[in-house]
Amino acid sequence: MNDSLNLIVAGAAGLVLGAVFFGGLWWTVRKGMASPRPALWFVGSMLLRTGIVLTGFNVVGDGQWPRLLLCLLGFVIARFLVMWFTRAPVGNPGIYAKEESNEP
Repeated sequence: MNDSLNLIVAGAAGLVLGAVFFGGLWWTVRKGMASPRPALWFVGSMLLRTGIVLTGFNVVGDGQWPRLLLCLLGFVIARFLVMWFTRAPVGNPGIYAKEESNEP
């Protein structure tokens, strides 16, 4: 493969890694809050997601900083995409509604 194709693949891999990481975080928060043992969900998810992303960055980067940089850029872009896709619907906040305070 030529250099530019390698860089495009690295950016796309960063998008996938970011989607796995941040999508998994969103899924974990939703499942963990309804679980009787949320700490197990959060710690297990963090270890799994971090392991996947670090392994992916190591494989994709292969010691070349331009590939690592584009992979990181794709990862950050995926963060914003996941935030956009998982935002609360306008006019119907559902579970995202603010709790009422019991303070006087």
